[in-house]
Amino acid sequence: MRENLLNAYKGIAPGKIIAHGLKKKKISQRGLAEHINEHSQTLNAIIKGRRNMTLEMAIKLDTFFGFDMGFLYMLQCNYEIEQYRIKLATQSVSGIPEIRRILFWDVDFDKINWGLRKEFAISRVLERGTEEEKKEIARFYGLELNELEKYRSKNIYHINI
Repeated sequence: MRENLLNAYKGIAPGKIIAHGLKKKKISQRGLAEHINEHSQTLNAIIKGRRNMTLEMAIKLDTFFGFDMGFLYMLQCNYEIEQYRIKLATQSVSGIPEIRRILFWDVDFDKINWGLRKEFAISRVLERGTEEEKKEIARFYGLELNELEKYRSKNIYHINI
């Protein structure tokens, strides 16, 4: 059971799982905090994602909710790894490529996280961009033109007229 739950919840903040558990058991944060002998402010900060769980807190919560010991702590670790991965991807590029905004008509161009959405951006430019835009996206990500092909979407539908 533990592996299935871990895979299902991987990358989700453990506070969300705790909040869901509280709702399911119809118990307040204060009631849970009193039951596990912790400060309600600490529990609230964990649920809101402003604070990470300690091992001791995770074990108390695992016991309360009936999870395998260490389950919530593993979720915490997976969540921190995912947040770090996002941070690294975001920092991997700066600025925005000089390509037409219309290529990304379905998203807010100014809000695209170019580091995190690298595969999507390259795929879209390969699918709909000009040769100059393909060169620009390759330059932007520090790739050779022939390296872009591995990012080409496999789900392209062609209509032959």
